[in-house]
Amino acid sequence: MSDILRIIQDRDPGQKEFHQAVKEVIETIKPVLDRNPEYRQAAVLERITEPERVIMFRVPWMDDQGQVQVNRGFRIEMNSAIGPYKGGLRFHPSVNLSILKFLAFEQVFKNALTTLPMGGGKGGSDFDPKGKSDNEVMRFCQSFMSELSRHIGPNTDVPAGDIGVGAREIGYLFGMYKKLRNEFTGVLTGKSLGWGGSLIRPEATGYGSVYFAAEMLATRNETLKGKTCLVSGAGNVAQYTVEKLIEMGAKVVTLSDSSGYIYDEEGINTEKLEFVKRLKNIRRGRISEYVDKYSQSVYTEADTSLDYNPLWNHRADCAFPSATQNEISEKDAYNLINNGIKVVSEGANMPSTPEAINIFLDKEILYAPGKAANAGGVAVSGLEMAQNSMRISWPKEEVDGRLRGIMKNIHQTCLDAAAEYNKPGNYMAGANIAGFVKVVNAMLDQGLV
Repeated sequence: MSDILRIIQDRDPGQKEFHQAVKEVIETIKPVLDRNPEYRQAAVLERITEPERVIMFRVPWMDDQGQVQVNRGFRIEMNSAIGPYKGGLRFHPSVNLSILKFLAFEQVFKNALTTLPMGGGKGGSDFDPKGKSDNEVMRFCQSFMSELSRHIGPNTDVPAGDIGVGAREIGYLFGMYKKLRNEFTGVLTGKSLGWGGSLIRPEATGYGSVYFAAEMLATRNETLKGKTCLVSGAGNVAQYTVEKLIEMGAKVVTLSDSSGYIYDEEGINTEKLEFVKRLKNIRRGRISEYVDKYSQSVYTEADTSLDYNPLWNHRADCAFPSATQNEISEKDAYNLINNGIKVVSEGANMPSTPEAINIFLDKEILYAPGKAANAGGVAVSGLEMAQNSMRISWPKEEVDGRLRGIMKNIHQTCLDAAAEYNKPGNYMAGANIAGFVKVVNAMLDQGLV
């Protein structure tokens, strides 16, 4: 097993996020390989860690001053054993091959857990939509899609949104795809409701992480009602995590963005959440403005010189990391436990470092890895694809009911897989094993391709 990881590290040096994601999976699926020697014979691990296709391209666009700018575009088509590639597009300065390969690799297992027929992929650009005008974003998206359109389609690869790619960007991308291909198909998910989008899609990732947390608590005869919760981020995932937590009777006391975080001891209620939605989604402002409106709250500016994040150092019962990868360090994990945290449900992708995860597992915290807890977003994307194919639109209650059912099934699948391999209650092992087995069996059925 260590030989495989070493080969990957030698072949792709410097891709630390990808190496981290692969190492986490390799360490948990060893019992599966031991029980199924045909997997080793067929080199499934070597195959599943190598993308089927990596697309990288130049994206030239013109800013409002008439100056030509150039960014890089990517699409990682990781694995299509159980369906078309499916995964978001991320527009952020941090985007590089390593981050997108880790996200695509995680997406393969996440999509498998939903039980929907979707393979795994991810893409994006180092373009930063923050501070850009609508026209600049439109010109960039049109240039980006002029190349990406060659490689995607409703039965091939169906991108969605991610960090930096919301309804505005999806609209521009879809419009250009439609023009270039002369067809109206479900090639992108996260579309607006008026032209093929699904109800509950914007809410799905946040709602799903809360539903998963509720299922974990139910195994200990507890509920979210009355629980104090820490939530990081202030974007789509964080907003709807807070919305569902409020609905289920919990109290949320934190939100954050790259500039810092707010702590509201009284709790973020529906009125305060609506302010955050307007602030972040319409005005595209900073979370620090929250304290100007609600003076009882406290804003703490981000300090990169610290080896911990003070957001995770408040008294609470549950934590919902919903911002970005590796935001919970080893020290943060100890701070969370010392402050009474009993549940960690990951709304972001790989937000906990390996050291933090080991601490959660060692202390028997109810820990839900992102590939399980945040699978609600891609699950409803799959439901959007189904609605597009049938040219119908399901009501909100039906989509939400299907989402909750999917999250309940994912939770049980993780528990069953963990128990089968003598790791009872270990959701990380269960998620990795269940996703791995489903994808690998499909690969073997399809031969050496």
